Amino acid sequence: MIKDQDRIMVCLSGGKDSYTLLEILMALQKRAPIQFELVAVNLDQKQPGFPEHVLPEYLASLGIEYHIIEQDTYSIVQEKIDPGKTMCSLCSRMRRGILYNFAHKHGLNKIALGHHRDDLIETLFLNMFNGGKLKAMPPKLKSDDGRNTVIRPLAYCKEADIEAYANYVEYPIIPCSLCGSQDGLQRQHIKKMLQEWNRTHPGRVETIFRSMQNIEPSQLADRKLFNFSAF
Repeated sequence: MIKDQDRIMVCLSGGKDSYTLLEILMALQKRAPIQFELVAVNLDQKQPGFPEHVLPEYLASLGIEYHIIEQDTYSIVQEKIDPGKTMCSLCSRMRRGILYNFAHKHGLNKIALGHHRDDLIETLFLNMFNGGKLKAMPPKLKSDDGRNTVIRPLAYCKEADIEAYANYVEYPIIPCSLCGSQDGLQRQHIKKMLQEWNRTHPGRVETIFRSMQNIEPSQLADRKLFNFSAF
């Protein structure tokens, strides 16, 4: 994921995952046999009640280079999305565009995101159930426009382990008051389904994740991946 002389933008939301991501990368930076830079970036979307002081104070205490991008995407999402509808899709697209453009403008060739193993599995089922596609989020990805490389260093980490560590070190967690607190999110339903499976069938979630790494295209039905007509 990381090569010598990389300049990595670490996207920090104020949640447990991104705090853990930053700490791991900073520890790796001290021990790795290669040289790479880390720049922490937070997108302040102007959500009501967002504690603007928390992240600058925390990042300043670490002595790391950081940037706070101020963009009022909250008002745009509120204007465009009908009452009762979830905001995730539009919010995610806008946030991704802003961060990708910032990385390109500042010569940051890698973008590190805090998605963990459970995020990948949940996305797999979200796409299956709602999009009719068999896809999730890869640990490393080239953006569609080819300008950015996205890495997910926590892709093989369990959310429960991250949560336990975050509670132990007492990160100054900032809850999301825009999308994370909405009722009826499909991701919440998927998460509950996986939690129930994990309770009633221990090991099932781990098996699902292994299956995402052990794909046999000829045993599926996508003619673009496997030339069935050539038989």
